[in-house]
Amino acid sequence: MHLSISINEQELVKQCLAGEEKGYALLYNKYAKRIYHAVFRVMGNTAESEDIVQEAFCTAFEQLGKLKNQSNFEGWLKRIALNQAISALRKRKMVFTDESQLETVADEEIDISEEFLFQCQIEDIKKAIANLPDGYRTIVSLHLFEDIGQEEIGKMLGISHATVRSQYHRAKKKIFTALKDKAYYGT
Repeated sequence: MHLSISINEQELVKQCLAGEEKGYALLYNKYAKRIYHAVFRVMGNTAESEDIVQEAFCTAFEQLGKLKNQSNFEGWLKRIALNQAISALRKRKMVFTDESQLETVADEEIDISEEFLFQCQIEDIKKAIANLPDGYRTIVSLHLFEDIGQEEIGKMLGISHATVRSQYHRAKKKIFTALKDKAYYGT
């Protein structure tokens, strides 16, 4: 029999603020895997992602007193981790194309049918996203997996909403092309 003791986030945060080691360990164990997956989708690199998760937890624990809503530790931690991932990508000189240099990419250009998507294997879709250039992968990951709006992504990355939108559409086109090359389409 598995006995599960559910302690809410607020209680764990209070334990941490009181300096109780148990609170830190429980928060880490509860969220490390989810935060890692969010960071990995942006970074595409295991070692860097692991480092960023560790740094994010350290930052969060050091700044715990600044957390306004103690029942939203996970959301706050995820934002810290994603911001650190974006900073790491910037250090790698991740480039977002300026909107003025892009031709317009219309939504209609990319018509991915549901039937096509059902034929694709999840691993192939993940691989296609992972193989995107850093800028595209970051925007796709933040928008699709973290459910962050395109305007907010633009603010996070310091680029215009129009650039986010066009990069997102270009990324979708690259994913579609990668999957199409995998011979799903027309089989």
